[in-house]
Amino acid sequence: MTRTVLESKSRTVVIGFDEPFCVIGERINPTGRKKLAAELEAGDFSTVERDALEQVACGAMVLDVNAGVVYNSNPDPNQTEPPLMRRMVELVQGLVDVPLCIDSSVPGALEAGLAAAEGRPLLNSVTGEEERLERVLPLVRKYNVPVVAISNDDTGISEDPDVRFAVAKKIVQRAADFGIPACDIVVDPLVMPVGAMASAGQQVFALVRRLRDELGVNTTCGASNISFGLPHRHGINAAFLPMAIGAGMTSAIMNPIRPVEMEAVRAANFLMNHDPNGGEWIRFSRVLDQVAEGTPFADASQAAAEAGAGRGGRRRRRG
Repeated sequence: MTRTVLESKSRTVVIGFDEPFCVIGERINPTGRKKLAAELEAGDFSTVERDALEQVACGAMVLDVNAGVVYNSNPDPNQTEPPLMRRMVELVQGLVDVPLCIDSSVPGALEAGLAAAEGRPLLNSVTGEEERLERVLPLVRKYNVPVVAISNDDTGISEDPDVRFAVAKKIVQRAADFGIPACDIVVDPLVMPVGAMASAGQQVFALVRRLRDELGVNTTCGASNISFGLPHRHGINAAFLPMAIGAGMTSAIMNPIRPVEMEAVRAANFLMNHDPNGGEWIRFSRVLDQVAEGTPFADASQAAAEAGAGRGGRRRRRG
């Protein structure tokens, strides 16, 4: 079984076919968040701190850290993003003990994050363009980290799933040229919005099965892409996630502070026999009971975690 190992200073998380679904928290990302972008340019990290703590409390196993702010004072991200990424990585890993996913389109920012990160983070990302492969794969090799491989190349994002599979296969093969094993490639097959393409869900489920069966790689996605532009998006996301997990998807970059989506993930883990004796489901059901009584989801989740520690439970180290 393919196992992709991520580490923080004190915790190991394994992404794998026989492991619980890996929830990668998406919220530390200024894309589309003007207020957060302005705060970061001003040196205010209060929202980053709150998002880090809240996502982990709600069940995120890994945190995506994206420093993609275009400064009004300096529009060149090659200059501004590397030091911001370093600062954000140092800040987040000082607050929480989960592994990080270092997320940038700027190679210098990727390396700055890797240099600052403790343990074994996930690098996000490499695509199929030769220039990108030649810039990013040496970093993956140098720091011995796994990488997200996004299934698009110089031609853009294809609506043909066979083309997206071929791009993923190319990246896996090129990674092997650098001595990077398939277990350290986590493929994002690219989820299209179902509102724009009715077959988007079916496409990605079929792609995930092929990636697992033919390439033997773990997979991830931006889960909320499936519902882009639609009303009541969280219900669609909550239906999509168990279906993707059933098809073989092993992780997703998603919003963990939404109870309905985390409930779907917890239930899918139980149904896939990745939750022995339903222990995690039972614990989570107590959180939902508290939420039904009016307690905020993050507060209820944190209280449940502290109660478990108070009963003498130890955080299990996977690996």
